[in-house]
Amino acid sequence: MTIAIGCDHAGYTYKDSIVDMLRKAGHEVLDQGTNGPESVDYPDFAHAVARLVESGQADLGIVICGSGNGVAMSANKHPGVRAALAWTEEIARLGREHNNANVLALPARFISLRRARAMVRTFIATPFEGGRHARRADKIAC
Repeated sequence: MTIAIGCDHAGYTYKDSIVDMLRKAGHEVLDQGTNGPESVDYPDFAHAVARLVESGQADLGIVICGSGNGVAMSANKHPGVRAALAWTEEIARLGREHNNANVLALPARFISLRRARAMVRTFIATPFEGGRHARRADKIAC
């Protein structure tokens, strides 16, 4: 699986750990930065990830900022991108299973790295359930 990932300064340590975990699991990772604690603008990195998912160059995306809100809002501006903000494994699973989310948004300042890694594993392992959820997911795009 090809996974695009990007973050702002609040999430770069989480990103680096998640990238390592995904590569060790055999996934191709398209790291869109950032790579340090210097203040940056989160939309730049969320849009880079969303473009890769939107174009089909990445199967899934992961975006990380302090609250997860800014990167989710930015990614969701792209047609065909459905970013789910999650703070538990169950919410990450339901984002994929019920909403056909293809980008996971993580709030680095509100979850542990251990939880973030578990949520990523759950997100990428969960298929879209389809059925009654397909009708609803199809209505998300404007």
